[in-house]
Amino acid sequence: MPLLEHSHKPRDIAKRLAQGPKVSYLRDWVYGGIDGTVTTFAIMAGVVGADLSATIVIILGLANLFADGFSMAASNYTGTKAESDEYEQLRRTEERHIELAPEGEREEIRQIFRAKGFEGQELETVVAVLTKHRKSWIETMMREEYGLAAAVHSPTRAAFFTFVAFVLCGSIPLLPYLFRLDHPEWPSAIMTGATFFAIGSIRSRWSPKPWWLAGLETFVIGMAAATVAYVIGAALKGLA
Repeated sequence: MPLLEHSHKPRDIAKRLAQGPKVSYLRDWVYGGIDGTVTTFAIMAGVVGADLSATIVIILGLANLFADGFSMAASNYTGTKAESDEYEQLRRTEERHIELAPEGEREEIRQIFRAKGFEGQELETVVAVLTKHRKSWIETMMREEYGLAAAVHSPTRAAFFTFVAFVLCGSIPLLPYLFRLDHPEWPSAIMTGATFFAIGSIRSRWSPKPWWLAGLETFVIGMAAATVAYVIGAALKGLA
């Protein structure tokens, strides 16, 4: 018999629901980790393809690691902040509509649940119960009318997790060069491929895909980007 993800005892259910919906920053970790690894290794692959020195690889790699990491974090902060602001603005709109046109808002609830299959007295009971509690009324409208969940991401945390994942994962392709290994391009490529696979495998915990398939998918995407950069670098080798 498969194990359940959480307990269904009344006390445990009450405790879990009282905590409210959990906000996941998995997307920010995966987004930052993959992009950090791809862009850093792609730059390095382009430089290696152009047959430039290991010192140039390190300089360009580190410059990209922090500059692009900060840029990614800033972009994610701005995008997440825009989503948060949109949610707050729409919530205030619903509060104002409920205040000024409550019957119209009740009709919206009625039509929403009629479309879900509720009819007659059952439908009217649902409408009466939901519109009796202002918080539930507003949250229902936010979810059903606008498709917005109650769990809102923190722009600061989203940016932080993106930056940390970008720098941590993106630094891995640089390690063989920083330690001045002989022929560092091969250890760098192997470590980068392993990082792609690891990120994808970890992502599978929140995906219906098996770990090996999610890992392989991320590996293929990442290495394809690096291959493109290497080919371009090799093609432009004569210009260096």
